[in-house]
Amino acid sequence: MQSEVKEKVKEVIQKDIWGSIQYVLDYKILNIGSDKNPVILTVGLLISFIIIFIITSYGLKFLRRLISRKFLSSDKATFESIFSFLKYFIYIIVFFIALDTVGFDITAIFATSAALLVGVGLALQTFFQDILSGIFILVDQTVYVGDVIELDGKVGKVEEIKLRTTRAVTIDNRVMIIPNHKYLTSSLFNWTQNGKTTRETIKIGVAYGSDTQLVKKLLLQAALSNTSVSRKPEPIVFFTEFADSALNFELVFTVEDSFNAIAPKSEIRFEIDKLFREYDIKIPFPQREVTVIKQP
Repeated sequence: MQSEVKEKVKEVIQKDIWGSIQYVLDYKILNIGSDKNPVILTVGLLISFIIIFIITSYGLKFLRRLISRKFLSSDKATFESIFSFLKYFIYIIVFFIALDTVGFDITAIFATSAALLVGVGLALQTFFQDILSGIFILVDQTVYVGDVIELDGKVGKVEEIKLRTTRAVTIDNRVMIIPNHKYLTSSLFNWTQNGKTTRETIKIGVAYGSDTQLVKKLLLQAALSNTSVSRKPEPIVFFTEFADSALNFELVFTVEDSFNAIAPKSEIRFEIDKLFREYDIKIPFPQREVTVIKQP
């Protein structure tokens, strides 16, 4: 008899606990809409949404690690950048599925917000251009981290490539933030895609009457005196033009570090000026004769 009483008491307690839990889960946080299409959000549904988003988050992390585990470091960085962008679309899809579960009319939401979405799309046109361009850059691999690039007359070394912007450091150690859509709308020069060596040019003019063979010899001597200039291929001198007031030459040479080419070019110019002074080679400047006619 006593055991039966204990069992009944236990059963009543369990029913009360489950009833309390059920009452909390069925508690209505939000109740809008019409009688035909009610939209009800309960505590239980809210907890379910939170659990779904947590599972989605951990699932995406597991999927990212599973796919990228055999990638190289550079390819892994590219994949993670693209995956981080696609992740937001997955969250949006899960969010709309959750709304549909609650009872929201998603079709009506899209219909009523169509004009707003068009306006937002136009306002964010450049933003989406940057993101799409970033995906093209990462997939097409036209630019890598460490490349020296020239864009709109500005030169920098790429430090980081993101979906919307590229971060580069200029020769004077300034950070240059480049919107990725610039790669599609402007001409990009990649100085290091074919290697770190680049051909550099120094242009100079000498006075008429100068010994052109001596000029050629001195220019080659100035280039070869610099340790940053490669011996293979050897420097070359071109006699380019009989100009109005000068004989124009171009000294072409190769350097190993294109990003810091400004330093050896400056040193070579100093050496050219020194050698020209020693051998009395004149660097002319434009001269004009002006005739003044006085009116009677």
